[in-house]
Amino acid sequence: MKNGVYIFWGLIILVIVVVLGGSFFVSSKPGKLDSFAQCLKDKGAVFYGAFWCPHCQATKALFGRSAKLLPYVECSTPNGKDQLAVCKDKGIEGYPTWIFASGNRLTGELTLEQLAQETQCTLPQ
Repeated sequence: MKNGVYIFWGLIILVIVVVLGGSFFVSSKPGKLDSFAQCLKDKGAVFYGAFWCPHCQATKALFGRSAKLLPYVECSTPNGKDQLAVCKDKGIEGYPTWIFASGNRLTGELTLEQLAQETQCTLPQ
């Protein structure tokens, strides 16, 4: 009986280790848009958004794992009721807002192609 319990718990621990190891492996792989996201940052584009904004979440979703490389600035206070000074100072009135090195400002969900055109960054094939 004791051997059965040990085997059961051993299998449970093995499954946990495999799942955690697999998730680490998947999350450590580069995203397919890493170079594009890095180029946006290098070209001086800045993405202003709020954690509660569904359009901001959709924009991040376009980038998948590469979203972590976006030049993102959070504008919302933690309670979601006010705007941080960094965004007030930039005159951010809607989300998402992209400000480019040229001074051009675009608000709303943009396509990857629009971002590429604005920054001259190349989209990976």
